[in-house]
Amino acid sequence: MTTITPFFDSAHCQTWGIGFALGKPLIMRRYFTKELAPNEERTISIIKDKAEVLTNQADLQPLFDRIGDAQFVMLGEASHGTHEYYTWRSQITKKLIKEKGFQFIAVEGDWPDCYQVNRYIKNYANAGGSALGVLKRFNRWPTWMWANWEMVAMIDWLYKYNKPLPASKKIGFYGLDVYSLWESLEAIREYLKHIDPNALKVAEETFHCFEPYKADEGRGYARATQFVPELCTDEVVELLKKIQEHLPSYNSDHENVFNVEQNAIVTLNAERYYRAMVKGGPHSWNVRDHHMYETLNRLTDFHGKGAKVIIWEHNTHIGDARATDMTTEGMYNVGELARIKHHEHGVVLVGFGSYKGEVIAAKGWGAPMKVMAVPPARKGSWEYILHKASPENKLLIMDDFMDEELMETHIGHRAIGVVYNPEYEKYGNYVPSILPLRYDAFIYLDHTTALHPLHIQPDGHQIPETYPFGV
Repeated sequence: MTTITPFFDSAHCQTWGIGFALGKPLIMRRYFTKELAPNEERTISIIKDKAEVLTNQADLQPLFDRIGDAQFVMLGEASHGTHEYYTWRSQITKKLIKEKGFQFIAVEGDWPDCYQVNRYIKNYANAGGSALGVLKRFNRWPTWMWANWEMVAMIDWLYKYNKPLPASKKIGFYGLDVYSLWESLEAIREYLKHIDPNALKVAEETFHCFEPYKADEGRGYARATQFVPELCTDEVVELLKKIQEHLPSYNSDHENVFNVEQNAIVTLNAERYYRAMVKGGPHSWNVRDHHMYETLNRLTDFHGKGAKVIIWEHNTHIGDARATDMTTEGMYNVGELARIKHHEHGVVLVGFGSYKGEVIAAKGWGAPMKVMAVPPARKGSWEYILHKASPENKLLIMDDFMDEELMETHIGHRAIGVVYNPEYEKYGNYVPSILPLRYDAFIYLDHTTALHPLHIQPDGHQIPETYPFGV
């Protein structure tokens, strides 16, 4: 596996596609229907006329007006290593919590590690002594995504905000991702040791089935399934079945019980993901995003009818895939599925992007993290056009950009993953996108800087000068 998020630059498109929502085939109308050369001058003119200048938090008010009473707000990012994406998302998140009653945050992170953060900010016993200490436990590469000083500031704020609140009102923090096969299995074993010896036997059998492949994060298991296609499938299905049968008898800490079941679901879908990964193509992407979407739905149901959630994920997960060439690869994503299922409850997708700057990333999967220069955006891309309109930060409310020219034109939109090679980015890091259909709002930041990781040496334990990062 070479990167978390594959990016495509296809030249063709389709009108209809087949996706899967809630386990059933679903025919979806695709937005990505034409290939037209953009009229750059007209596009710049529209941006100059309609975009809001973004200089401080007060300038975000049009975004909050657009959000209104929406139940789902998804905040994207064009990379996993940009300081400003984290700080602007933090400011938006705080206001949504304080003024609009949002109840939890769900992120593109592993369930077990994020659940420990959740326990910490809710002041559960033995949940950790500080935000820094809890986030330093994020040791899966790429560590910098959540083990960074920007997140320390956010988690510290959540802890203090929650402290005077009753348990039922405390804000939650959860991971949506599917990668934590062994961590989830270990969490299940630890819980069942004290609660359910019969189910523990099934958990042990499942762990032993996967144990030979633990060293290389699932790739060995993926390769082995080429010869035995469903190597550990029966074990993970039986484990989930056993836990779900016994849930009513588990202890009264209802969130911990939910955690055990979720870890079993992660194990089931991680096994599916690794099996799909070795075959290539879009299926492994779809397994992952469908898992994240299902987890989002489970969390929303768990928090009660009308629960409001803020999602932090990469643009490629939250920006509606139907407005990109991902459709030509047979791919769908969380933003698309949420719009289809929850449109009556309000879904607002907020993309982010920048013209140039710096980013934390790596040259290869598992390689050391580096501060890399992000070159000026490719000529003709959304970021290039936004910069050419004016070198200022901007807020675009897409209701104001439903112009025929923009609705029929797909333009490259930069996407940087955890693996990044700036010298080659113009060949593969731009996703053709109809921006007004991909997002409901877009935050453009002309010049951005690199994230501040905790684990980087030699100065990862030194608090950055501008901490806790007021925007």
